[in-house]
Amino acid sequence: MSTILKWAGNKTAIMPELIKHLPAGQRLVEPFAGSCAVMMATDYPHYLVADINPDLINLYQVIKNEIEYFIEEGKYLFEARNDSDAYYKTRQEFNLRHGGAIEHALYFLYLNRHGYRGLCRYNLSSHFNVSYGNYKKPYFPENEIRAFAEKAQRATFICASYEETLAMLESEDVVYCDPPYDETFNQYHSAGFTQKEQGTLSVLLRDHVNNGGSVVASNSDTALVRYLYRDFTIHHITARRSMGVAAGDGKSAEEIIAVSGSAISEARAAS
Repeated sequence: MSTILKWAGNKTAIMPELIKHLPAGQRLVEPFAGSCAVMMATDYPHYLVADINPDLINLYQVIKNEIEYFIEEGKYLFEARNDSDAYYKTRQEFNLRHGGAIEHALYFLYLNRHGYRGLCRYNLSSHFNVSYGNYKKPYFPENEIRAFAEKAQRATFICASYEETLAMLESEDVVYCDPPYDETFNQYHSAGFTQKEQGTLSVLLRDHVNNGGSVVASNSDTALVRYLYRDFTIHHITARRSMGVAAGDGKSAEEIIAVSGSAISEARAAS
């Protein structure tokens, strides 16, 4: 099943390969939630899903707790506001943060599905600034929302940095880490993800492995990433890209899946 949101770096296309490397465990921890494609494609008893983007986490919390009202209002919003003027009015209301958590979540989904190629981009004032996508009839993902709400009952969603999230780890947690990639678009929220942060993240993940935990991480296939994860087993894959690609065009990128030794042995035992 596809995800609720259009999302840069969505892992749905590579899940058949990625899932081979995810070991069994009681809890999967994701410090970079994104579209939650990995949560939706796996079957862990518990999930800790975090992201630094409060709009994303608010959406997931609302769907978890208010699904029927969210779907009813979402359908109406998609039908009533399918034109350029309505889009920019909704974007302005979203940035002014009028209304409560449910309304803000509805607007976030609306902007994602009506905005240009589903981009999620903010300016330095933390205002969403993606232009109108000019789609005839944007898809309202009711089935995906219902499936997500059911899986979300096993999940805890938190708005937190990757450092804060990894500080909450328990020794037997399985961590799947999908940060903004090295040498690619990484202006995810209002601040970028630097190469220094790539290094800090790899150190924290290595600490978890040293404490007995399992780590699987995705990133672009660059010299820096290969060096940072030199103690991991590196698997090379080619991933299809759709963000920023014209309809009908093909574009791919070389990526790696870095797997810790503990994750390798546990994945073999689970297979």
